[in-house]
Amino acid sequence: MPAREALTGSGHAAVPGQPGAPAAVREIRPPSVPVPRPDRWGDADPGSIYAFIRVATFAIGPDGRISQWSERAADFFALPAAEAVGADPVTTFVPREHWQRGRARVERTLAGEEWVGTAPYRDRDGGEGLAEIYLMPATGPAGPTGAGDGAPGALCLAVDLGKLRRIETDLAASEAVFGQTPSGFFLFDPELRLQRVNQAFAEAVGLPQPELIGAGPAELFAAAEADRLRAALRQVLDSGDPVVDLRFNSPLPGRPGERRWAISLYRLSGPGERPIGVAGQVNDVTSRHVAEREAAGVRRNLALVNEASAHIGSTLDLETTAKELLDVVVPQFCDLATVDLYSALLSGESGPSLAGTAYDGSGELRRVAVSSVVGGAASVLGGDPGGTGEHAYGAPLAAAEAGGTLCYPPRSPHARALRTGRSAIPDPGPNPLLRSTLVVPLVARDTVLGLVQLSRAIGSEPFDARDVAIAEEIAARAAVCVDNARLYRREHERALILQRSLLPPGNPEASGLEIACRYRPSSNNTEVGGDWFDVIPLPGHRTALVIGDVMGRGLRAAVAMGQLRTAVRTLAMLDLEPAEVLGALDDIARGLGDPGPYPGPGYGAKPRVDQEAVEVYLATCVYAVYDAVTRRCIFANAGHLPPVLLSPGEPARMLDVPPGLPLGVGGEPFEEVELTLPDGALLGLYTDGLVESRKHQLDEGLRAFRTALQNGGPVLETLCDQVLNELDPHHGEDDIALLMARVRGFPEDAVGDWRLPAEPTSVAKARELACGWLLVRGLEELVDTTELLVSELVTNALRHGKGEIRLRLLRDTTVVCEVWDDGYAQPRQRRAQETDEGGRGLQLVSLLAERWGSRRTPHGKIVWFELTV
Repeated sequence: MPAREALTGSGHAAVPGQPGAPAAVREIRPPSVPVPRPDRWGDADPGSIYAFIRVATFAIGPDGRISQWSERAADFFALPAAEAVGADPVTTFVPREHWQRGRARVERTLAGEEWVGTAPYRDRDGGEGLAEIYLMPATGPAGPTGAGDGAPGALCLAVDLGKLRRIETDLAASEAVFGQTPSGFFLFDPELRLQRVNQAFAEAVGLPQPELIGAGPAELFAAAEADRLRAALRQVLDSGDPVVDLRFNSPLPGRPGERRWAISLYRLSGPGERPIGVAGQVNDVTSRHVAEREAAGVRRNLALVNEASAHIGSTLDLETTAKELLDVVVPQFCDLATVDLYSALLSGESGPSLAGTAYDGSGELRRVAVSSVVGGAASVLGGDPGGTGEHAYGAPLAAAEAGGTLCYPPRSPHARALRTGRSAIPDPGPNPLLRSTLVVPLVARDTVLGLVQLSRAIGSEPFDARDVAIAEEIAARAAVCVDNARLYRREHERALILQRSLLPPGNPEASGLEIACRYRPSSNNTEVGGDWFDVIPLPGHRTALVIGDVMGRGLRAAVAMGQLRTAVRTLAMLDLEPAEVLGALDDIARGLGDPGPYPGPGYGAKPRVDQEAVEVYLATCVYAVYDAVTRRCIFANAGHLPPVLLSPGEPARMLDVPPGLPLGVGGEPFEEVELTLPDGALLGLYTDGLVESRKHQLDEGLRAFRTALQNGGPVLETLCDQVLNELDPHHGEDDIALLMARVRGFPEDAVGDWRLPAEPTSVAKARELACGWLLVRGLEELVDTTELLVSELVTNALRHGKGEIRLRLLRDTTVVCEVWDDGYAQPRQRRAQETDEGGRGLQLVSLLAERWGSRRTPHGKIVWFELTV
């Protein structure tokens, strides 16, 4: 620093002991220093105050010049000792305009007057600072005689005022923080002992401040928490990284109960980053912790209710819905849970009504779902807290596993919950597994469906009012889903009953055919389908084979299937050709969706059709008529998958039957295909559920069906099961109907066929041929009846028909007699009067035959009757 820019400042001086000095002037007296103990002597602590502020000292001799210059002075004023020693301090540090005042100040100091003032200075980096100067008179060395007559001098002490003020500010701020903040502050030394605490910390721990000084973590917290705090303090001391929001749960020596604390730790460093201790802030967050825990509980409960809404009721199955309820509450809400439903619900019936007559809640329930994370809990699932096999209220209970039935005693909390529709918390008793149990009834639409029993194991918190509210909310949502599943099961069972009632019972019999059939509803438990098949016996040992599929699902599809099946049977009995039957069915299917017109709003208004009520019913169908005598089969197809034929010694093949349009579309006639089936051939009719799947193409399914037929066994019933097992591995994505027919040709002696001329002698000839044929086959008991009835039919053919007469006898399980002629007029039974000579022939046929009828042929008609063997 150039000498011209040095010392300029103002200060004050005081004459020692002078009275009346101004307040800014103070007298400096040597302090009374006590003699230190020997153990306090040693090197200065490197962390002293001089490491934080800049201090310089130098001496002025009796001649007024600098006599001694310290290294700190050289660093402070940026002036080496060689230039400073011997120099005039006034001309060196004081500007020229202040030389006179400066010399006067030095002279007064040498005369024994102290002075304190401030002056700007320039440091070694060129920056300007402000220094506080202390001038103090001093006595030089003693004279030769040792009498202390040395010349007077002066000592000068310079302090960097900027750093001094910052230290003062920091100290004031520290005092303010320690003294006024509501948070607890503390300071640990490197030996992990408290050196300073504020009043807030002392009040928090319940001990006075003096007793806390020197205390360690073990005197503040319990052993485990003290070890955690000690480890955290040591970590902060070693690494310098702060630890923020460290949580402690511990009782304090001065306060009752356990408290929750949040502690943050920071390392205090001296010069050279030397750690000198750890400062910390502590807050009692017990109330905040309780609030956070309650808020977390609320969030958890809301998430549980939300999960229940999303998870429960994904299907319309009672058992699955009950299991979904337990999946939600175990183990998130409880450790053990069961669902008990009234046994009547499982068949679709309703439970007792809360608004109905008095009910004691002791009806039979079935345990449909059980879930537990507690081992050995089976003895308490049924409310058996003592493990004795009896309920706590005196009545025995059945097994507690899923599927078992049980009845709760009328005085039990379970029965009370069923009776009142209100939750109950029964006493778990002395059972060592349970801490608390909650019984919540399942109530939907004012109907009690059953109850949910929730239990928490030892070590968990007992159920409180908030838990009861959450459990009731979840149970209410689950109850609606359970009731929906009940209603669906009822309707589904009714639809299945309707559908199955419309299918042939068992395996129907047919002349010349071995029949095996299967119906498998889809396993997705959603809705019934419209698949159907039928085997219809026709006159002349013929059989109609029918298989169809109404598009869509549900009760409407089942009803439409029933209507179409009934229509097929009616049309079949008219002995129409297969193409004619499908044509009539097409008209019927189109009429099913037409609700008909209804009157308009005004009198006499033109009827209108409600377009919103119009539904389109579409169905596919294969109708085949097989003649057991000729082994000829006529097929007609309305948009259905083609039949499969497996002939002996040949691979299975799809029959080339024109598909046609589905029933209900209309506009196109249906075509027929006639084939002769070899003896032993296997005919397969099926619906699309057997060969279609989301997992493969249709062609792949058809190929697998043909392969399964080829590789199947000779027993038709076994073959049906093999086909279903191979082609339906996914447990039924759709309904499946399968109709298998194996051709069993008539033996030659089972048919008698004769052609007679149209003359009166043919009547006797017909009687003779029929009786002889029966006698050869050992059917003597049928000779008389057959002789009379054949005579009547041949006589009618001569009188009312025309052309050649054909007589045919067929024997299978029954004996059928047919009389053919070329006339188209159908016979009609009428009531003959007492005076009539004729008209009683058909009455005799009707009375003596098992059944009789007539049917058209391309060239006339056939009149037939049937007798039981």
